[in-house]
Amino acid sequence: MSNILTIFGATGIQGGSVIRAVRAHPVLSKKFKIRAVTRDISKPAAQTLVQQGIEVTAADMGSRSSLAAALAGAHTVFLVTLPDMVTGATPGTETEHGKNVADAAEEAGVQHLIFSSLINVTKASAGRLPHVAHFDAKADVEEYIRGKGIPTTFIQPGYYMTNFTNLGLLRKGEDGSYTLAGPTSPSKALMPLFFADEDMGESSPNTPIAVFRPMANTLPLAAGKYVIAAAVNPGKTLNKTIPAAADYYTPTRIVEEFMQVTGQKGQYVQLDHDVYKGFLPPPIAQEILENELLCEDPGFFAGAGLGEGHDILAAVGLKATTWKGFLEGRKETFV
Repeated sequence: MSNILTIFGATGIQGGSVIRAVRAHPVLSKKFKIRAVTRDISKPAAQTLVQQGIEVTAADMGSRSSLAAALAGAHTVFLVTLPDMVTGATPGTETEHGKNVADAAEEAGVQHLIFSSLINVTKASAGRLPHVAHFDAKADVEEYIRGKGIPTTFIQPGYYMTNFTNLGLLRKGEDGSYTLAGPTSPSKALMPLFFADEDMGESSPNTPIAVFRPMANTLPLAAGKYVIAAAVNPGKTLNKTIPAAADYYTPTRIVEEFMQVTGQKGQYVQLDHDVYKGFLPPPIAQEILENELLCEDPGFFAGAGLGEGHDILAAVGLKATTWKGFLEGRKETFV
């Protein structure tokens, strides 16, 4: 009899990618029976899962009773929480939802929880960057889970490579050249890039914007390869925090490799902080600015290396996609 794998955010980027990755894996597809959790099972995306023969259940992360039903009998759980800045919820809702699922997982006797986490920016920056709530909330949930002693793997997703294509971060000018613009130093900011579609999930909606902004973790993020690695070898990942990215890239390197692969001209332009914020919706402008500044100091992952994550992937025959590798398959986008 297959073990139950409960996947939250099943119709979103992160959860959807986990479903596809598990179903395609020769071992995990036999080991697990997927239970997809979503807020509204009547939506087309949920019905598509039903048509694929996947069990779909509705659950409200604010309702402990519905969570108990979603986690009943579950062996493994993949959890992603949505930022309040994305959902428009009252501040603190994301943290509450994460804690509710942790409590339900503990009560259900879940043997392996895989949580999409991030660093606490306020603490890592010694209070200098206090407004990156979508990072801090996930860090608070991670701390809560660790306090309960639930066997957990914590995966920290990096900056989506697909932001450069789907969000229009590389803007084509009238002269045909491309510009990447942001508030950080071209040589000091270190962006941990990772290919969401292949390494951690699928792409986000095509919403062009004018500036280079760190939306990697303001959207539901995915977990494909890294979740597969954690599920295949839980003994190597339990209670560990795994930063997930191909490498650290400066804005200068991002543009240089873009030019090398595509043959197009490009440049990076550093913007004044207020000018940068002027391109963003006022309610989230300061949060996104500080998220960007995080990449200079203390670092997106607070200085953590990426080697352990690469080793975990290699142990199951996988590797993270490089920025050049990503661009090679998308040259036609930049013509």
